[in-house]
Amino acid sequence: MVFNNIVSSPLGNLSLQHALDLTNIYLENASKAQHSDIALVLCHDAEVALSQAKKSAKRIKDQAMLHGIATAYIGLGRELDNRGRTSEAQESYKKAEKWGPTLPAERKIKQGNFIATIPQHIFAENIPPPSIVTKLPDIDARLTSTPQLACCLSLLKASHSLDDVLEPIARTWIQAVEKDEDEKERLKVLSLDVIRAYKRDELKDAKVVAEVVYLAPVLEKDMFRDLLKEFYDGVDRSALLDFYQLDGLAQLIQGADTGYLDADDLVKILGLVSTRLRQTHQQSQKHMYQLTLTASHVLDAMADTKVDGLDREKLHEPLSVYLDSLKESPDPYLVYQAAYAYQALQCVPDDETLWQATLRRTGKVIQGVSGLVSAVKGLDLNGFVDGLKDIQQGMAGASEVIQTIKSAYDGANSLVSGGQGFIEGLKEGLSFKRKCAWYPALRGADALIRDGEFSSFKKLVCEAPCRMDPAFQWGVCQRLGELAGNPMWDILTRRSAVAFLGEIYCNDEEWGQDVGIKEWILDILKRLSSPSEGVVQFAEGLLQELESKATPQQRILIRTYRQKNTISYPLRVVIPTLMSTTLLDRVQSKPDVEGSLRQLRKQRLKERGNAVYIQPQAKVGLQASDEQRFPLMKKVEDFLKSNQSVFLLLGDSGAGKSTFNRQLEYELWNTYKKNTGRIPLFINLPAIDKPEQDMIAKHLRRSEFTEPEIRELKVHRKFILICDGYDESQQTHNLYVSNRLNQPGEWSVQMVVSCRSEYLGTDYRDRFQPGDRNSRPEPGQFQEAVITPFTPDQVQDYINQYVSVHQPLWEAKDYEQALDLISGLRDLVRNPFLMSLSLEVLPRMVDPGEHLSATRVTRVALYDQFIEHWLERGKKRLSEKELSPQAKAAFESLIDEGFTQNGIDFLKRLTVAIYKEQDGQPVVKYSRFKDEKSWKTEFFSREDEKQLLREACPLTRSGNQHRFIHRSLLEYGLALAIFDPNDWKEKPLSLEQSGRRRGSTSSVFSFRIRGTAKAVISTSEQGIDLDSPLTWRYFIDEPSLLQFLTERVQQEPVFKQQLLDYIEHSKTDKDWRTAASNAITILVRAGVQFNHEDLRGIQIPGADLSYGVFESAQLQGADLRQVTLRGTCLSRADLSRAKMTAVQFGELPFLNEDAEVYSCAYSPDGKSLAVGLSSGDIKVYSTSSWEHVRTLTGHKEKVWSIAYAPNGDQIISGSNDSTARLWDVGAGTCLYTLTGHDREVNGVAFAPCGGSVASASDDSTVRVWDVGTGECRHILIGHRGIVISVAYSPRGHLIASGGWIDNTVRLWDVQTGERLHILSDHTDSIYGVTFSPRGDRVVSSSGDKTLRMWDVDNGTCSRVLTGHTNGVRNVAFSPQGDVIASSSDDKTVRIWNADTGVCHQILLGHSGVVRCVAFSPEGGRIACGSEDNTVRVWDVGFGATRQIASGHSGEILSVKYSPRGDQVASCSEDGSIRLWDVETGNCHRILAGHTDWVRDIAYSPRGDLVVSGSDDCTVKLWDVETGTCCQTFNGHTNYVYVVAYSPQGNQVASGSRDKSVRIWDIGTGECRHTLRGHTDWVRSVMYSPKGNKIASSSYDSTIRLWDVESGVCLHTLRGHNRGVTSTVYSPRSDLLASASGDCTVRLWDVEAGECRYIFIGHTKGVGIVVYSPQGGQVASGGNDGQLKLWDDGTGECIHTLAGHTERVTSVVFSSSGDQIVSGSEDKTVRLWSVASGQCQAVIQDLDSSIRSIAWSTSPDISYFVTGCEDGSVRMWKVVEESGVCHVHVHWRPVNGELNVTETSIQDVHGLSQLNKQLLKQRGAVGTPLHADRLRDASKQVLSMVSVISTLKQPLTGETGESSPASNLVNEEPGHPEQPAQSAE
Repeated sequence: MVFNNIVSSPLGNLSLQHALDLTNIYLENASKAQHSDIALVLCHDAEVALSQAKKSAKRIKDQAMLHGIATAYIGLGRELDNRGRTSEAQESYKKAEKWGPTLPAERKIKQGNFIATIPQHIFAENIPPPSIVTKLPDIDARLTSTPQLACCLSLLKASHSLDDVLEPIARTWIQAVEKDEDEKERLKVLSLDVIRAYKRDELKDAKVVAEVVYLAPVLEKDMFRDLLKEFYDGVDRSALLDFYQLDGLAQLIQGADTGYLDADDLVKILGLVSTRLRQTHQQSQKHMYQLTLTASHVLDAMADTKVDGLDREKLHEPLSVYLDSLKESPDPYLVYQAAYAYQALQCVPDDETLWQATLRRTGKVIQGVSGLVSAVKGLDLNGFVDGLKDIQQGMAGASEVIQTIKSAYDGANSLVSGGQGFIEGLKEGLSFKRKCAWYPALRGADALIRDGEFSSFKKLVCEAPCRMDPAFQWGVCQRLGELAGNPMWDILTRRSAVAFLGEIYCNDEEWGQDVGIKEWILDILKRLSSPSEGVVQFAEGLLQELESKATPQQRILIRTYRQKNTISYPLRVVIPTLMSTTLLDRVQSKPDVEGSLRQLRKQRLKERGNAVYIQPQAKVGLQASDEQRFPLMKKVEDFLKSNQSVFLLLGDSGAGKSTFNRQLEYELWNTYKKNTGRIPLFINLPAIDKPEQDMIAKHLRRSEFTEPEIRELKVHRKFILICDGYDESQQTHNLYVSNRLNQPGEWSVQMVVSCRSEYLGTDYRDRFQPGDRNSRPEPGQFQEAVITPFTPDQVQDYINQYVSVHQPLWEAKDYEQALDLISGLRDLVRNPFLMSLSLEVLPRMVDPGEHLSATRVTRVALYDQFIEHWLERGKKRLSEKELSPQAKAAFESLIDEGFTQNGIDFLKRLTVAIYKEQDGQPVVKYSRFKDEKSWKTEFFSREDEKQLLREACPLTRSGNQHRFIHRSLLEYGLALAIFDPNDWKEKPLSLEQSGRRRGSTSSVFSFRIRGTAKAVISTSEQGIDLDSPLTWRYFIDEPSLLQFLTERVQQEPVFKQQLLDYIEHSKTDKDWRTAASNAITILVRAGVQFNHEDLRGIQIPGADLSYGVFESAQLQGADLRQVTLRGTCLSRADLSRAKMTAVQFGELPFLNEDAEVYSCAYSPDGKSLAVGLSSGDIKVYSTSSWEHVRTLTGHKEKVWSIAYAPNGDQIISGSNDSTARLWDVGAGTCLYTLTGHDREVNGVAFAPCGGSVASASDDSTVRVWDVGTGECRHILIGHRGIVISVAYSPRGHLIASGGWIDNTVRLWDVQTGERLHILSDHTDSIYGVTFSPRGDRVVSSSGDKTLRMWDVDNGTCSRVLTGHTNGVRNVAFSPQGDVIASSSDDKTVRIWNADTGVCHQILLGHSGVVRCVAFSPEGGRIACGSEDNTVRVWDVGFGATRQIASGHSGEILSVKYSPRGDQVASCSEDGSIRLWDVETGNCHRILAGHTDWVRDIAYSPRGDLVVSGSDDCTVKLWDVETGTCCQTFNGHTNYVYVVAYSPQGNQVASGSRDKSVRIWDIGTGECRHTLRGHTDWVRSVMYSPKGNKIASSSYDSTIRLWDVESGVCLHTLRGHNRGVTSTVYSPRSDLLASASGDCTVRLWDVEAGECRYIFIGHTKGVGIVVYSPQGGQVASGGNDGQLKLWDDGTGECIHTLAGHTERVTSVVFSSSGDQIVSGSEDKTVRLWSVASGQCQAVIQDLDSSIRSIAWSTSPDISYFVTGCEDGSVRMWKVVEESGVCHVHVHWRPVNGELNVTETSIQDVHGLSQLNKQLLKQRGAVGTPLHADRLRDASKQVLSMVSVISTLKQPLTGETGESSPASNLVNEEPGHPEQPAQSAE
């Protein structure tokens, strides 16, 4: 009532007393207000009330009233000061002085604060912080204590900043350690080991906690954070509160270095402490105190690290409420700590927005104290104290770096004068509702104490505006007590702390009379009086002094307090010297693995030496283009940074895999970090016995590691394994799996493993990927790369490095010259090992600049020279070596006999023995006692000769292990043993004599000796080598060896003849079949074609004839068991009676249906294939026999899609009849008809779990059905229009669907039906979608002719696959995820590399749209169905991995013979030029650079250059040896139709659609003349034979004759009335013939420019005209299908050559001029006699029309070449026998397609039913033998052999041992030497 009366009364009516009462009411409410706005309003009202009081006071002289006004002004000033209104507060204080200048309590007012004084001797000066003095250890010495370790790490951590203050001994120690990286690493690893030991410790008692906490401040950040996490987890996991770990957690936070604590860490820890606080409520006061203390430290750190956005609802508010509740505790220690924590919490802003705060508080959000401690550091004390005074609430203060608030001055005097107890006073004085200044003041005090700035600390305490605040005094006393009790500080400092406590206790005038503070001081002194060094007597003396000077009442208080028990909260003291170093002792007792590792590191780095090394480039897969290369080292480094497990490094032999592996090891050892780093181990796999088991331990034992060390490494360390030579070790195991790497308790590794790519089969990844065939590897655990050949820049870098390191005879420029001039050498040296060989031996092989262009260097030739050079160098080294007398005598004997030849013989014998005795395993282990009587003694005994030869050969030794320095040298040695050119005497033999074959009793062997007829090599003197390795071992799977032998064949006719001899001998002697199989494999690889050859009865079981050409070959009765015939041309060959058990064609027969095939699917077990047809039927086939099993009938219309259930017992199908049906496959019945779609069902898919299916429909929806009930679970709506396809992800949680109208792919969540992504980059309908096996990618196929690969997580398109020429109907991922198959409207199936998007195979054969494609479960086969009513099944990646030559992909536009006669060039619509070897038909160069059709080509007169003209408007000049483009002539503005070389070779002329002819200078590349005059396209350009004139013809009906020198048009020949299509000069240059669309040929006089004759006779346009080589005759070919031969002297038609039925496209005379060959659009080639005009031969079996023909330039050989519309190039040979001409194919390009057209398979033995069916489908003729007939014949043979054996055995005394011949009858299917019994 009084308040209401006062407030409601007008101010002017108030008495002085009422005005003062009203003022006090306003001030009281202002102090309680939580928000400044409200408080300031109340302060304003109080000031108004005071103004009224002053008016009344002028009339009253009552001193008490005046004192009241002064007191009110002081109170107003304090409140304004509290609310940040400092200037207004000062005005209020001045008014207080005016009204009450004699007030004793208000003396020394200075800016609103009282300043205390402390005696000067207390903390008289600042001192350096204390440090523990410990002896620094010697390098590599054992450490004696954890403080010693901490000291070492501290010095290393701050060595630069402490340099000026360090003792000399410490500075010397640091300098020594800084130079020893190993010692630095040792100390760091010791600390890491201590942390690891702590983590493994189960008890975690006070000792081990103290040890790691002691170490924590000097740890590196990652180690500190790891330790912090361990403490966090320990507190979190413990059911009961772990006091030691909680205390350790608080100390960790308190001692953390700057930047070590992240905001997220602190929030997480605070959340844990907050939770445990609430859980510990009502429990032990001690636990609550400890938790609250930890919370305080966390909040302190959060304030320092500027953490903001603390979750108000989950953390800030609950913790605030809890701390507020603790103020009711009777424990003052807990109350103080709660208040401290609360103040810290107020300094950490929460996530509440300004608007939310306004609604909740009706006030402003106040920013917290942020970065306070860091702000104190380095600042002057006055600035800090002023900051505490001047900081405005909620705003930045005067100090630029401190963000805090100023708390109101809580009147300590009122507490003292009121006589309240401490707890009550503390509750009133400590604010749990707002921020106070004592918290930042104490934080500043902490910083000053830590840095030893005690003088500043004293000043801060005395001048702080909150000095009289009991919370501030409590905190100051606590810090003084902790300082006094810390033995690390000097005794004077500690005594000063005790004296400071005495001052606060005694000086009531300065510090107040609070009983609670005095009790706290007594408690502290009592603690310090307990046994403790240095201050115990001083503290006890102070207590006695206080007691003696106290009043009686105070003396009773002191005595009572000294007798009672104090609360058992210890004073917080900086960590004392540890009494125990349990953890350090524990970790130092483990084996010293680092010492052994250090030795291994030094050894490996030393072995690396100063080697030439070029950073290799790589590509992502075998099928990827070499252009898509990347730095290999960067790729491997990224792998090592990832979580992946295995990196497979592939490459050809000599590609640099081992070199890279050693460099990788070298770099890893250089960056290796002791104790923490991953250990690189280079493991030479061939040197490890059975590396599939315990590989790492075996390797470490070889490196002399002890068993304890190996165990220690296995348990505690991680490795990078670099496994080299997987192929050389002849491994088939998955080393990662068999060694159980990264399994629990096993070795922790990342593996890099290298292998030669040519040794890999289709499923090679199974040998390397983590996991096995039965358990699919985890995604992303495997990566691979293939080393690419050197680029030109890498070649140059290698040469420069080599010259610098080795200083050879040649300089770099000499090598460059050799590479430029030696044919093929640049290609050869792209292989790094061959590069090293080349640089070493080139100076021996050629002289720079002298006839280099005539030198041909091959791989085998390089090895020949290298071995000779190596042995000669070894001989020189031995001659300079001091040898024993016996060794010297042996050495001289070897020299007398020929040291180099002896060395080569030694090498050959050794390689043969390695292959014969240990099957090619390259490492030979020799022990003198164990192997004394073995084959090894011949090579590795201590006999002088053998030792000398070993030392001279390219062998390396490691302990008792011997091996060649490179695997390829072993293979080369064996190849040399098979054929050494120096072992064969050459004897010239005529061509006729060479036709007779040795060993043949029945026929002349008709193999061709290709090349000239001058001389061939006879081997009759020596005969064939019966002991050749080819006779006793199959080498079909040794690609590197085969390459050496292939080159020998191409270089050495003797060797080729020898191989042919092997094949010939096999006809009559079965002992030769192994040699024959090897021989024909080598010959086929060398490009030898066997067209029309007599191969009857040859025995070549197991041979690889892949991509061989055997057109019209005679193979009757041949033994072809287990022969590989992938892509082999056998058209019109005779295979009758041949043995063909287990022959492999690489493809299966197609299934012929009676309706179009729209869908197909393999069963999960791969045993069945289901096919959906346009008739509505579904047919199921057995994949073992491809027999029809059953038909599922029920659908009324087309079956668009089918899918098997995961268990294979059900099929889901979708049909045009608007239904989906679920079928029981075994019973063939329909389980459910899923109805709901109202239009066609286009796509169906089974969920991986098998519980549901999805269907896509024309009704724009996708439906998900329950398999058990047939009910619809979800309808996915979103597509705009027809949905064509649907697919489940591998985990079944996603569905992908493809839209036909909206052109999008959509991803759906299966559970919710929610649409996740819309993939919308396609520009036409989506036909197919599929997920990758890992589920991370989706591939879609579209009508826009592309496939797109999408990232499932973000929906982005990662790759576009282009190549199809029409819409892409379907797409499938291989089960391994590395291959994609697509089917298309362009009638093809394409196989793509899933990683690179490169198409590496096109499957041809379908004649209609290919609707569907499916992989078999193991991924080895592809089935595809087509509208041509067939299903074709292909083997994917079957057979050889070698590259095969392929033809053009577009129409051939021109073919030309090289003037040298050794080469043919062809150009095509595909934009390329291909150079073909006349001898073998191999395409050895593809000239790529044009961007459009290449219309014409021409050779230079010397044949070394080719010029080409293209639709890209350019003319290009190419080097035929290097394949490089020498010049690009730009100038034409339209298609270039024709090009011509001048006879002198210095110019090129080109004619273009731009109506011009241009003459180009070869030397300068400049256009010398542009010949203009034609008014239409220029169709032909020709130089005169003399080269001084050019004739050009045009569609403008004219021919123009130009002077080459001047560019002047000499004549314009007019007469034709339609376009002139062709012109030709006579050999004498005096006449010119022209052909025209006007049906005539005209003959012109060149000099006169007049028409001499008009040849009339063709009934349609004439397209081509040619002159005979001798002149006198002209031949023309017309669109009427006729050729006409004209006499240029009379103009008469000599002959009309009739036979073609369509346009003649090409006509050419033979070199002799007596024959003409013509090609036509009727797909035939005809050979004509010039003399008679009769057709001598017709080639009718071509698949497309002829576009160009060229006759050989050699007059002695009758060859011609044809180029066809289908892109094929063929070489034909004209043979005359008994006056009859025959034309046989000489060679044809290998296109990889199986061709058995008209091949006879009559009575063939052993063909499987599937192969019979395949051959019949492909056009083979005849009937193979039936299996029953074979069994009957086999029984008869077995009976006969049994009788013969019985009769022979007693006579011959033969044992049971069998020769190869004895295996003929018992024929098993497993190996060629044991052919199948049932078949034969």
